[in-house]
Amino acid sequence: MKIMTISEVTKIFNISTRMLRYYDEIGLLQSTRKENYAYRAYDESAIKRLQQIITLRKLRIPLKKIALIFESREQMKIIEVFQDSMAELDDELQALQTIRDILNKFILKLNSIADTDIKFDMQDDAEIMGVIQTLSLSKVNFKEENSIDDLNKANETLSTLKNVRIIYLPPCTVAASHYFGDNPEDNASKPLNSFVRNTGLLKIKPDLRIYGFNNPSPKGNETYGYEFWVAVPDDLNIPSELQKKHFEGGLYAAHCIKMGDFHEWMLLDKWVKESREYEYDAREPFGMGGCLEEHLNAYSYFSGDETAAKFIQLDLLMPIKTK
Repeated sequence: MKIMTISEVTKIFNISTRMLRYYDEIGLLQSTRKENYAYRAYDESAIKRLQQIITLRKLRIPLKKIALIFESREQMKIIEVFQDSMAELDDELQALQTIRDILNKFILKLNSIADTDIKFDMQDDAEIMGVIQTLSLSKVNFKEENSIDDLNKANETLSTLKNVRIIYLPPCTVAASHYFGDNPEDNASKPLNSFVRNTGLLKIKPDLRIYGFNNPSPKGNETYGYEFWVAVPDDLNIPSELQKKHFEGGLYAAHCIKMGDFHEWMLLDKWVKESREYEYDAREPFGMGGCLEEHLNAYSYFSGDETAAKFIQLDLLMPIKTK
């Protein structure tokens, strides 16, 4: 049975080591250990499951429902998962058709007054505005396709980011924890977690913010580092296992993800490259070229709200400047 290293898997399937680790942590994909090899590896059954995960993700099936598919021995349970996803898509398609009809009405109305001096005001049409008010923003545009090639093309189209925010991060003092080696995120977070709880930092600084970034980023192999920052008051004493630093802040393109969707870094990078108003502005920290991951549920995590802490959201932050 052929065993593939984590590096081989990331190159062949274009998936990050961090994503593979996350799949492993939540029990979705089981890795193994090669003899005399310290890092994760994957056998043929794991590779087959990974291919299934990738396909289901392209079909917009959430990770929790993918887990249900793998765990269920009843075909009806799997059918229910697919039916639920189809129902969501049907709702989105119906909303999109409504939007299309409204846009067509606007076009017809504009054509009817094209040769006049009448100024068009969509707010004047109470009937149309009433329909618009009932709509929610559609998350995706879905296109039914058959072949894998067509599915990949559709997935690329659907993956275009439409919710990028432009934000300014204020300068601040941070306590930094860095670890290089296996499971760097977990090992870097432990001393920082102890520091936050032991100092009662939530009471001292209830608006604390937590950032993280690869330091250094992986390059062709599994070993890399990760660094966590937590914002602290300027005069707070920092224990020896942590380092006090100054964060300059600045302008960033921000995109919110759920834990595990780190492949969307590539989409944010594409958005910045294609922007007519902004361009990438490399700056410190240079572990990820100035890019950061902000853990948005930090307060819930440290306050002991276990229910809220389980739903992990992050902002992917890319430093930018105006052109």
